[in-house]
This record gives sequence, C-alpha cells and structure tokens, in this order.
Amino acid sequence: MENASDIWSVLIYAVAIGVLLACIFGLSAMTGTRRTGAARGRALSMPFESGIIPTGSAHLRLPVQYYLVAMFFVIFDVEAAFLFTWGTVVTAVGWVGYGAALMFIVFLAISLAYLWRAGALDWGPAPRLRARPPGAGGAAS
Repeated sequence: MENASDIWSVLIYAVAIGVLLACIFGLSAMTGTRRTGAARGRALSMPFESGIIPTGSAHLRLPVQYYLVAMFFVIFDVEAAFLFTWGTVVTAVGWVGYGAALMFIVFLAISLAYLWRAGALDWGPAPRLRARPPGAGGAAS
C-alpha cells in the first residue's frame, strides 16, 4: 500500500496545476481582445490573420528528399540518445556493454553505407548523362 504522504503530495501537486491553469485561462479570457460581427474587419477573417492578403495556395508540394532528411535525422538522433545514455554507465557495464555499443555502431554504419550506396543521400539535382557519339563505345574495333 502506498504511503499516505506520497498520495497527498501528488494530490496537492494536481490541485496546484489545476489552479494555475484556471488562472492562465481566466486571465487570457479577461484581457484578450474580442471582436465580433463587423468590428472583426476583413483582415481578421483572412486565413493568416496578419493583415497580409494571401496569394496563391497554402498547399506546397515538398520533394521526397525533404522527408528523407527528416527520417534520417530521427534515426540518427535516436542513435545519439542511445549512445549518450550508454556513456553514462560505461564503467558499470564493462566489456559486455562496450561490445554491445560497438555492435550497435557497426550496425548503424552498415545501414548508413547502404543508404549512401542506394543513393538516398543524393539530394541535389540528378546529373545529366551525356550521349556517346556513335563508334565511341567501349568495344574495340
């Protein structure tokens, strides 16, 4: 069974958070501007609500490479998080932990090499292939 003082401290914390949220929302409702009807004006009815007249569509078609960069960042950021946590206990885990971390790094290096070889890291425009003139092929005459 839980200690009663632990439950009371959590309850007091929850009540304090509730009071803080109520104060924040209450002050926001009292001090915020409220315009209704014709007082809203045309600019506040616009999608951006900044007074700038929007031009064109807000829908952008982003290239696939944009999403690849985001996915690679997440993958290798998680790798860094694992290695930083391993670094805090490196002396406690000994050689077994060192071997596991080394195997983890090797696995990630192999996956990075695969991505590089597959062309997933080529984000620039594709190079144009030049047509060879007839008779300039690789076969000897």
